[in-house]
Amino acid sequence: MKFDLHTHHFRCGHADATIEDYIQAAIEAGLDVIGISDHSPYFFSDQDRLNPGIAMAKSEFVNYIDEVLRLKAKYEGRIDVLLGVESDFFPEHAGLYRDIYAKYPFDYIIGSVHQSRGVSIFNRNRWKGMSDERKQDEKRHYYKLIGESARSGMFQVLGHIDAMKGYFPAFSDIQADDAIDEALKLIAQSNVSIEINTSGSTKDVGGWYPSDAILERALHFGVSVTFGSDAHKPSRVGEDWDRVARRLKEIGFKKWVYYKQKQPVIVPL
Repeated sequence: MKFDLHTHHFRCGHADATIEDYIQAAIEAGLDVIGISDHSPYFFSDQDRLNPGIAMAKSEFVNYIDEVLRLKAKYEGRIDVLLGVESDFFPEHAGLYRDIYAKYPFDYIIGSVHQSRGVSIFNRNRWKGMSDERKQDEKRHYYKLIGESARSGMFQVLGHIDAMKGYFPAFSDIQADDAIDEALKLIAQSNVSIEINTSGSTKDVGGWYPSDAILERALHFGVSVTFGSDAHKPSRVGEDWDRVARRLKEIGFKKWVYYKQKQPVIVPL
């Protein structure tokens, strides 16, 4: 049973191709389940489309959902198409986002911290001239947000939980194990999964998120795992699925999950 819960499409402004292109790519890649999870709009903004190159317009959200549901019906019997979304986590706007998502039949919602203290986690410049003490504080704050996202009850999956290393590989060397452990404990207590996200291969860090060290700690704390390519082009759908499965088994995981109607479906490794 092969699945991929994390894909993006033309509506977000920085991915290629249509939703149907990703579904067809998933069939060609031998997947049984494909999750559609484009970037949520900035619902808190007065603008219809704040940051056009990052997320879809608010006015497109219903069209996105309608298209996924239409394609879900069209491909029934060939591949299981799941309705998802990758949601930013802004603690101050959590209630607004929660109320909007409650209106729609999502199979799952991925919660991702893309900004910390108002700066993109992928911004290389945030680290320039920063002392070691300040770097530790930034990393602790990032994992505090991740823990809060788990406790929010909004999400079934947490996206790329060490993606701050994407364009700053030295992030992994910053000592903050206690903050990571606290976040993992909260994730386990909240019955939320973390994804193994293979899009790190497209960034400076290479490989995938999270690191093996974090996955070993996640196993220790009883955190469940899922898979997402975070594909921004159809050719990456399901990328490294078999390699990830092998590595998880080596670490000691016995199963992973995907979500349907917000309920976990267990897949043995």
